[in-house]
Amino acid sequence: MSAQTVHAHAPERLPFIDALKAVGSQLIVLHHLAFYGPMSDWTHQLAPDVVGWFSQHARMAVQIFLVVAGFLAARSLAPDGQLRTARPLALLWQRFVRVSLPLMAALLLAMVCTEIARHWMAHDSIPAPPTLWQFVAHALLLHSLLGVDSLSAGVWYVAIDVQLYALLLGLLWLGRRLGLVAPLLVATLMLASLFHFNRDSGWDNWALYFFGAYGLGALAYWLSRADADRGATAWLAGMALLTVLALAMDWRTRIALALGVALALAWSHRSGWLFTWPRSRSLGYLGRISYGVFLLNFPVALVVNAWFTRYAPAEAGVQTFGVVVAWLACNLAGAAFHHGVEQRLGRLGRARAPAQALVAGTGSQRSRK
Repeated sequence: MSAQTVHAHAPERLPFIDALKAVGSQLIVLHHLAFYGPMSDWTHQLAPDVVGWFSQHARMAVQIFLVVAGFLAARSLAPDGQLRTARPLALLWQRFVRVSLPLMAALLLAMVCTEIARHWMAHDSIPAPPTLWQFVAHALLLHSLLGVDSLSAGVWYVAIDVQLYALLLGLLWLGRRLGLVAPLLVATLMLASLFHFNRDSGWDNWALYFFGAYGLGALAYWLSRADADRGATAWLAGMALLTVLALAMDWRTRIALALGVALALAWSHRSGWLFTWPRSRSLGYLGRISYGVFLLNFPVALVVNAWFTRYAPAEAGVQTFGVVVAWLACNLAGAAFHHGVEQRLGRLGRARAPAQALVAGTGSQRSRK
């Protein structure tokens, strides 16, 4: 999603990560189209296996963004394993602002879309009318922790992304403060997540639940640097082995996927493909607009569902065409939001950012299973 890495002064594209974001974001859009709204019920009649797969399994694409976010955060905050910034709280505030401002703009649009959809149809996928408290809780990224109903599907991930970033930043600061090897602290908490927290869904509003995948991404960066010592490959193999042991104790397909993505990132980084492949303008563009697509895909799809429910014939072929229209509309709306809102709001505070800081954003839909 907006798992985009941006230097404080000069952007740098990573084609392999752009491709991962592009594929992941499209899977999330298709998951929402299959899971929410009445059009998917009609499409299910034509292709039950396809709709069922997207409804139940495509949501695991969130693991792509968790791993990528950890990889980019390690690259930006501590490329050599040591925290670079002398102002971690300022960096965390900048991160919060750059993530939450586009979110608030998207939520305002989502509330408008919800009311339009409510005018055209009655369906359980339409959120209840919003309250001021709901919006404030979302703006503070506390809605999940406070048990506030979500105003849009997938918004939970934005809050988790900031939590994870803060947790990694805290571990890196603690390592520097105490003279410890910070990546070992990250590895320890990653294993605690994989062997304990991630196995208990009661933690799924907290960063500890997701730090297993996020930590895999961070370690994949540190252990795949071109200047890493000769033992880095052995450490990388050890990371993979410990993750497999966690899966042997409690199999989770989402964690197996996270491990696969982490190893792919490590390999692409070591080989240089991270910076050169694939050379696809389409994938690169879809990767750049992925955060906007993530933020707006649910409300836009809801409006298209409502229009086709109200005005189009109740036929499987017509309603399936509506799914295609919704998919295209989600991408067009995400592109417009990226250029018209996200980029402009993202410039706030960038000029005063520490010169070494990189900002990595993420997004996705909810996949806790």
